[in-house]
Amino acid sequence: MNIDAACRRRALPNRKPRPGLFGATNPKGFCAKPAAMADKPKGRQMRILVADDHDLVRETIAAFLRAEGIEDVETAATLDQAMARARGSGAFDLVLLDYNMPGMNGLAGLAEMREANDGLPVALLSGSATPEIAEAAIRSGAAGFVPKTLPSRTIVSATHVMAAGEIFAPYTFMSRSGQGKAGELTKREHEVLRGICEGKSNKEIARDLELQEVTVKLHVKTLSRKLEARNRTHAAMIAKELNIA
Repeated sequence: MNIDAACRRRALPNRKPRPGLFGATNPKGFCAKPAAMADKPKGRQMRILVADDHDLVRETIAAFLRAEGIEDVETAATLDQAMARARGSGAFDLVLLDYNMPGMNGLAGLAEMREANDGLPVALLSGSATPEIAEAAIRSGAAGFVPKTLPSRTIVSATHVMAAGEIFAPYTFMSRSGQGKAGELTKREHEVLRGICEGKSNKEIARDLELQEVTVKLHVKTLSRKLEARNRTHAAMIAKELNIA
C-alpha cells in the first residue's frame, strides 16, 4: 500500500531547525531522507522507544528499526512503562506511542509522555484513529502521526524525520473523509466482527449465528473493506481500538 507523506517543519524547544533537512522529494511524495540524516553524532546512538500494547506490532516495529541501523530501540507495553523507561534511562530521541494503549486516556497520555521525555519528540501510532484525532494530536504537540498500515521502510524513514525535529503526517490519510467506520457496519457485520475478535473461525461464527459459512466469509470480506482492514487480524485490531466489538 503506497501512501503519500507530507511533512511539516517544526522547531523543537532548545533545538535549532536544520536548514535543507529534507532535500528533494521523491516522485511518490515521501520526504526523502538526506544523506546527512544517516550520520549519527560520534559516540552517540539514536535512542527510540516503541510503546504499544500489541506484542506483535511492538516487536515488529522495533525489529524494523534495528534492521535499518537504529541499534538502541527499547519497548514498552503501557503508558506507565513508557514513562518509566524515559525517566529511568533518560529522554529518547523519539517515542512512538500507541494511541489506544492502556493508560493513554486519549491525548492526555500524549501530554504525560512528552513531559516524561523532557519535551523531546513523541509521535502517535494507530491502526484506526481518524484524521481528526491525528490533527488534534499534532496541534497538541505530537511529532507526527504514524498509521500502522504504512510500509515498514516508510515507518523507518518517518522515524528519522521526526527524531530530527520535523512533523510527519501521511497526506493521503490526513485528507481522508472523517466518516466514522463503526457507523458503516450492519448489525450482522458487528456480530461477525465480535466473533473474529474472540478468535473464532468462520465455521464457529457461522454455527453461533446460525448462518452458512460462505455467508460469514462474505460478511468478513465486506466488513474488512469498510474498516479498511487488510485481513481478519487487522480488522480485530481496528475493532479493539474503536471499541466496536
